Amino acid sequence: MGFFFDLTATLNSLSTELMWVIMLLFCFSSILIFLRLFGYVGIFIYTSLAIIAGNIQVLKTVDFFYSPEPVALGTILFASTFLCTDILSEYYGKEKARVNILIGFSAFLFMTLLMVITIGFKPSSGDWVQESLQNVFTPMTRFFIASMIAYLISQYFDVWFYNYLKNLTSNKNLWFRNNLSTIASSLVDNTVFSIFAWILLNPEPMNLYNVIMIYILGTYLLRIIIAFLDTPFIYCAKFFIKKTNV
Repeated sequence: MGFFFDLTATLNSLSTELMWVIMLLFCFSSILIFLRLFGYVGIFIYTSLAIIAGNIQVLKTVDFFYSPEPVALGTILFASTFLCTDILSEYYGKEKARVNILIGFSAFLFMTLLMVITIGFKPSSGDWVQESLQNVFTPMTRFFIASMIAYLISQYFDVWFYNYLKNLTSNKNLWFRNNLSTIASSLVDNTVFSIFAWILLNPEPMNLYNVIMIYILGTYLLRIIIAFLDTPFIYCAKFFIKKTNV
């Protein structure tokens, strides 16, 4: 069938937990590789790709050991964007981090509009992909709006809080500001998205308690774990920065 079919078949045989670790290492390592190859522009590129891919990946659910209900993918990709803003804040300054937020937002918006236009073309009688494209790329309005709002608020909060902690600690204890800012920003992201998607924009608003327990706290444990696991990567980042890019 081909290399990629064989590869996905092999990966399907692995446990979800092992695949989660592989995905995490792949994403965090990719950030460092992009940083090494392209400097801070590489972080801009990675963030754009992560936001687009994350919003596609979140459509797929898997069984995870800690949850009795299926868990949506995308958590690692979305969480990795906070590592990107922290690296930019630490080594290039908060202005570069803010630019990165707008680039990621613009990339996601552009991709969404581009695919809506693509789907808008009337398919030929022999076309087989139209329905699949519609299922993946036609956003439910409330989820699209909730995702965009949550991304902007949580990312700008992350930049502000990270730099606040950086000043508070006199540029010491990198691990502390990296972990605390990411943990706090992830909670903001989960909270804002869930409130908009399931209550404010939902024609049949869910009970607040259920939203908190299922959607806000449901994946938050994973995001806390990711926050701790990304710490070595922000320390390693300085070794991947070319001197000409500093």
